[in-house]
Amino acid sequence: MRAPVIDNLQYVNWSEEAFLQLREGGVDAIHVTIAYHESFREAVLNVSQWNRWFEQYPHLIMRGATAADVARAMETGRTAVFFGFQNPSPIEDDIGLIEVWHQLGIRFMQLTYNNQSLLATGCYEAEDTGLTRFGKQAVAEMNRVGMVVDMSHSADRSTLEAIDHSTRPIAITHANPDWWHPALRNKSDEVLRALTSNGGMLGFSIYPHHLKDGSACSLQSFCEMVAEAASRYGAENLGIGSDLCQDQPDSVVTWMRNGRWSKELDYGEGSATAAGFPPQPDWFRDNRDMPTLTRGLHGAGFSAQEVAGIMGGNWLRFYERSFGPAA
Repeated sequence: MRAPVIDNLQYVNWSEEAFLQLREGGVDAIHVTIAYHESFREAVLNVSQWNRWFEQYPHLIMRGATAADVARAMETGRTAVFFGFQNPSPIEDDIGLIEVWHQLGIRFMQLTYNNQSLLATGCYEAEDTGLTRFGKQAVAEMNRVGMVVDMSHSADRSTLEAIDHSTRPIAITHANPDWWHPALRNKSDEVLRALTSNGGMLGFSIYPHHLKDGSACSLQSFCEMVAEAASRYGAENLGIGSDLCQDQPDSVVTWMRNGRWSKELDYGEGSATAAGFPPQPDWFRDNRDMPTLTRGLHGAGFSAQEVAGIMGGNWLRFYERSFGPAA
């Protein structure tokens, strides 16, 4: 069987058209955001919405819970959908909810979203105090049940402590190296070396604020960055986490950045004069452009085996060792 195509982070405004585009682009599995700042109850409603979509479009998408579901999706011509949180707010202050959420299908959870959380420090805080006492216990519980620790929006010390404290490899599902583009959300060489040397995965983001030259970033520039990252960290530890926010209204940015914590608009990434979603690069506008990315990686000098790994095979291997209970 061929290697799968997996995008390990998308926040698309889902519709039948978007699901059809997944199939047109040959995307076999995706990790979707179930919550940003939602409470337990609010996040449950988002899972319920996905259940309706699985019922409405069973020929296009299916629920993913294990690595074997990727193979099942490929065999049946569908896309397996895996759930994740970009913030730990749905576990509230209850460590027992980590297992409950795993039972409800959550396979990734960020310990922070830009700000300080009950678990760790986000990348926009002035001081990074590392994992909290709750955070250390939450990581251990995530390790036990098979929920991946995701540090995409976390600050450096917190990320390094999560890598060190976790007994299982962790992930940065959607970010780029800061040596290529120095966005606050992109990751230092120290963090990426620690991540990958411990078996963790980096998913490259195609969100314009994470790209050199923003929306004007070229496919060649992006793929050359991936090639340099492979030379530093090993191609086997790399994948795609596009952070595609297709068809989202600009009002969604306010929810992503502010939640309920601020009365003032928190611009976060990008220019303070551009609060909405930036336009995607012309070579990755939606899931139909996934083959373009594949061709770009081939053009950057990767072998066929390396391209297959970066485009999904590496994430599948990570799923196989991450989603079940600890041995």
